[in-house]
Amino acid sequence: MNSNDNLCGVDKRYEGIDGLKAYAILGIALMHVLANGGYELGGFVFGRMIPAFTNLVFLFMMVSGFGMCCGYYQKIVDRKISMEKFYSKKYIKIWPYFALLCVLDFVISPSKNSLYEVFANLTLCQGLLPNAHIEVIGVSWTLAVIFVFYMLFPFFCFLLGNKKRAWGVATAALIFNLLCGSYFFDKNHIVDPASVGFSSRLNIVYDAIYFIAGGLIFLYRKELAEFAQKYKVVAGAILLVATVAYFVLGGSTLTLLFFCVAALVYTLGCNRGKVLVNPIAKFIGGICFEIYLCHMVIYRVLEKLHLVHLFGNGLLAYIFTAVAVICGSVVFSVCAKWFLNKIETLIVNRS
Repeated sequence: MNSNDNLCGVDKRYEGIDGLKAYAILGIALMHVLANGGYELGGFVFGRMIPAFTNLVFLFMMVSGFGMCCGYYQKIVDRKISMEKFYSKKYIKIWPYFALLCVLDFVISPSKNSLYEVFANLTLCQGLLPNAHIEVIGVSWTLAVIFVFYMLFPFFCFLLGNKKRAWGVATAALIFNLLCGSYFFDKNHIVDPASVGFSSRLNIVYDAIYFIAGGLIFLYRKELAEFAQKYKVVAGAILLVATVAYFVLGGSTLTLLFFCVAALVYTLGCNRGKVLVNPIAKFIGGICFEIYLCHMVIYRVLEKLHLVHLFGNGLLAYIFTAVAVICGSVVFSVCAKWFLNKIETLIVNRS
């Protein structure tokens, strides 16, 4: 989700990635508002399309894999960045904002269990728990998985050492993902998964294929970007086919991979245009990490103020709440970043 990880070298930037992340985070916000609001809405859009946006988190994982490789792969391989600097940058980027949100969430809904979960969140190691199921900033499970990926990134660079090895690793990761769903995550390996609220997507082994796919796209980025730019209509048609396949065949790992790969490849060819490359998309994409983490906190505030169903339980109420959540998240993200930057400046000046 890092807005600064989509640079490849010093002179190449894939401008469309900010737009891709912007639309993904808006889709996820729309999905969460619909899922939590209990609105009486039906049809394809509200019954299938918006609920399917929950799987856009896997697109974020793939973009994270690609972006991290763009920013750090060569530096890690050439040993031009120390492990201390690499991990420090990740903690400094994520921790202050996430800690602020955890404190706010605890203040809104204080409890002993929440205190335990805040502690786990503040370590940024909650993704190592076998079944975290944390409710304080519940959407941060994605951050937890991505941070485990950060922990493993030097090993990830080794796995992507050459294209032949990378394809072998991708194949193994895909098989592991399928085995998780059909064998390892059943009742014989996990104590009553249903009763403990176990979700396979919280596990790095299950999610690894999406990060590795992002790494594979990085290895072929020049060829894929050239293809997407030269044959934009074809790339767009492939993305359309992938989208249709997802809804016709269902949201399996294979259809999700097809869609996410098609979306990212299409984006690599978008350096101009109005849909993915525009000031608004760039702005929202630049703070998508902050919006993702805070949007449910904003929703809970609206809920406590009894604004979620201000206009009843239909379409108008949903639109109002969705717009309020998105706008509130943008405002909060900008203000929180400004506030934290001020504190950082004061600390630096005093030291």
